[in-house]
Amino acid sequence: MAEERSEIAFFDVETTVPTRTGQGFAILEFGAILVCPRKLVELRSYSTLIRPADLSHITSLSVRCNGITKDAVVSAPAFADIADLVYDLLHGRIWAGHNILRFDCARIREAFAEINRPAPEPKGTIDSLALLTQKFGRRAGDMKMATLATYFGLGKQTHRSLDDVRMNLEVLKYCATVLFLESSLPDIFTDNSWVSPNAITRSRTNGKNSTEQIGKDEIIQLSRDKFACPSTPLPSPMKIEFPSTLSPSSVNMLVERTAGEANVPLDPNAASVGPFDLGGMRAGMEEPLPEDSMEEEKNALISQESSTSVGDGCSYSCNDFLEPDGVSIPLISVTLAPFYGGTQRIQILHQNFPLQLKCASLKVRFGISTKFVDHAGRPRLNFVVDASPNLCNILDGADRLAQKLSTDSGSSSEWHHVVTRKQGFFNSPTVRLHLPTLADGGINRWTTEIYQKESSTMQKLMFSRFDVAELDSLFTPGNVIDAYFSLVAYDFQQNAGIRLVAKKLIVHPN
Repeated sequence: MAEERSEIAFFDVETTVPTRTGQGFAILEFGAILVCPRKLVELRSYSTLIRPADLSHITSLSVRCNGITKDAVVSAPAFADIADLVYDLLHGRIWAGHNILRFDCARIREAFAEINRPAPEPKGTIDSLALLTQKFGRRAGDMKMATLATYFGLGKQTHRSLDDVRMNLEVLKYCATVLFLESSLPDIFTDNSWVSPNAITRSRTNGKNSTEQIGKDEIIQLSRDKFACPSTPLPSPMKIEFPSTLSPSSVNMLVERTAGEANVPLDPNAASVGPFDLGGMRAGMEEPLPEDSMEEEKNALISQESSTSVGDGCSYSCNDFLEPDGVSIPLISVTLAPFYGGTQRIQILHQNFPLQLKCASLKVRFGISTKFVDHAGRPRLNFVVDASPNLCNILDGADRLAQKLSTDSGSSSEWHHVVTRKQGFFNSPTVRLHLPTLADGGINRWTTEIYQKESSTMQKLMFSRFDVAELDSLFTPGNVIDAYFSLVAYDFQQNAGIRLVAKKLIVHPN
């Protein structure tokens, strides 16, 4: 029996996209090919559109993802009608696909559960997202199937099941060939074809960063070790899971931004505050956060900024920002919204408007950090402030909703909570405010508007050049600021969460 079902079943499902919290997925299309594991040739194929129980789940957002409309599926079979065929194709075979461990496999099991039938079980599982991330990652960007196909010149991804599984197989062939050649002549191929020898590795157990000088041979050996002995328990016999470091999107639902270079550490700020040493706490809080390309950051900022002028000269309307006391947590909601380049991002709303907050008298805990830089060498500017209980409740509420939508939408990224509560300092929660930077012509600048308050007057500060040192005296530990910031969700390189992007900062006199 094992010999008869030795083929690898590459499969993919296209689904509706949930538009509200708690709404599930409905399968709209199933496609699979059976592949000979010895020759990697296609032996059999099957695909079908599927009519969901509720056609209203096919929204415009869903159609934008895969092009499948209500009219296309209205005469298609229900899943119960093709369940026998799907079961026969999948059960007892090795399953393969891109991001199937966190998305497609779950959808198949849900579909069988809905018709009260046992789901098929794999003999083994190969997730090409995790596999290629571990073996081939970084050089091909964000590791989406579309990006990998572009990298190898295989054409455009259609986001249709049968096309996608065939493209998946071709991508694996190309990647395997490159890796085979590189392993055959390791001294000839450049180190850049793998990863930087100064790559930053982050332990999932303690959240700290460590810089390790890893040569190419060591990376190859580490990959082999992880392939043979995965660090996580195997969920079923012969099922192999690889540690994943980049964001998946088999249906292109969550934003996955263009990949830049890894964050590169510079000399960290060594400031500490208070009657006892907080250096250890600070070090733990200065983990690299995923960053987008500068072009996307620019587009995001343009889309979020308001041109309304107010009396103090600020280019943001203060009416767009809510004080914590004016926020009702039950009225906070999250949704998937169109973003840059046809992708989508989780949007955080309050009464159907983007949630933006203004918080007075925040005390700076840790000053400006320049520990990490972007792909162009610009510092990623941020600083840490103490968070009030009211602010924490609001951010925790938004955090829970956004994390659930991220998981429901198929993301396997590790979620980073927006409020930091370190062991030993649990009653002193903090949040990190980010000052986004972009290139304006040939000049780098930060886009946050910064004001200095002097008694009853307030003056907008103009900076002659991109010099982080000019900010150090403004945001030193113990200083008090008023902050106007937006809540921006991110999902990048297997990390996800909410970033607090400072739009306007008012520095109180010392």
